[in-house]
Amino acid sequence: MTIGGKTIEEALASLSDMTAGAVPIGKDEHLQRIAKAQAYMQAQGIAAIYINAGANLMYFTGTRWYPSERMVGAILPASGAVEYIAPAFEESTLKDFMLVEGRVNTWHEHESPYQLFVDTLQRMGIAPATAGASAPRIGICESAAFFIYDGIRPLADGYALENARSVTAHCRTRKSLNEIALMQRAKDMTLAVHVATASILREGITTTEVEEFINLAHRKVGASGSYFVIVLFGEATAYPHGVSYVQTLREGDTVLIDTGCKLHNYISDITRTYVYGTPSERQRSVWNSEKAAQQAAFNAAQLGVPCEEVDAAARRSLEADGFGPGYKLPGLPHRTGHGIGLDIHEWPYLVGGDKTPLDVGMCFSNEPMICIPGEFGVRHEDHFYMTENGPKWFTEPAHSIDDPFGLRK
Repeated sequence: MTIGGKTIEEALASLSDMTAGAVPIGKDEHLQRIAKAQAYMQAQGIAAIYINAGANLMYFTGTRWYPSERMVGAILPASGAVEYIAPAFEESTLKDFMLVEGRVNTWHEHESPYQLFVDTLQRMGIAPATAGASAPRIGICESAAFFIYDGIRPLADGYALENARSVTAHCRTRKSLNEIALMQRAKDMTLAVHVATASILREGITTTEVEEFINLAHRKVGASGSYFVIVLFGEATAYPHGVSYVQTLREGDTVLIDTGCKLHNYISDITRTYVYGTPSERQRSVWNSEKAAQQAAFNAAQLGVPCEEVDAAARRSLEADGFGPGYKLPGLPHRTGHGIGLDIHEWPYLVGGDKTPLDVGMCFSNEPMICIPGEFGVRHEDHFYMTENGPKWFTEPAHSIDDPFGLRK
């Protein structure tokens, strides 16, 4: 049996650390990322970008620093060395976290970091435009809080401020083999947790108890815990991101579990849906429609195809089975998938309007969920990445409603 039958202790004992040999991204790869960004900036005529604390700063420099109300980040010029901006009292700490070293420009609490930013651009040789000249293009990190842009804007006469996304997304959407390897391991870890979780289900168990187990299980396979957990039973499964109340499992309930972890900063995100007990014909039919839509999206994901066509393929499959049309319920109320990497949701997106052509190294979730309010919902979520030969699954899709993990003999 794959659903129920084990104690929590037995299920945890079936898991072991899976992180051996997983290698974090090293300094050399961060330097390669900087070089790639600078080549792109030179080709596009972008003089510099500001990279804010968070995933973008980590991606380019390896510096792990959480964004806050204080401006901390880096200036990446189109040519030359990266430089940092930070409060003076954080300088030593910031240097301790750096993988790619660089000059740290500091400001005291009573001073303006935004003026420091503009002054630093000029010292780096990126001067504001004079009369009749074109203003240097300066990208501001798309993940930076508005107060940072709002602080820089009135001081930036002679500069053309714009969204740095064209640079950051150009680099981050195309994963290296090292990034894909880390995500593969993280997803393998979470899939093992899913299997163990299904084995502990019993009538009367609560969603809170299952969430607690998943956290323990992720630790057992080598993560610091779950990055996130959604556990839903019965009618609550019709709501993609959960409900506010605790549910108790009953025979015949649909079970939806969506969870993930981090491994060296890269994220897993897998959903499995099945039935505790004997599925009804209605549950079986909807489950199979979801599986067909997920496969239709995967089949449509070919090199050069716009992202929106993958979403359209999933919706065509669902509409053929009587769901929708479009975003109408019962049916698929959200996009078919999202990019993933250092952020759980990152560009590009498998959704109408996103015309980004699929390219080698892009990684996506594939989760065209069926929501039937008042009854239940089904979401199969696996991820794939684009190779030179087309899409490849990180984890194989659920096998069947009777044997979701393909473990029965």
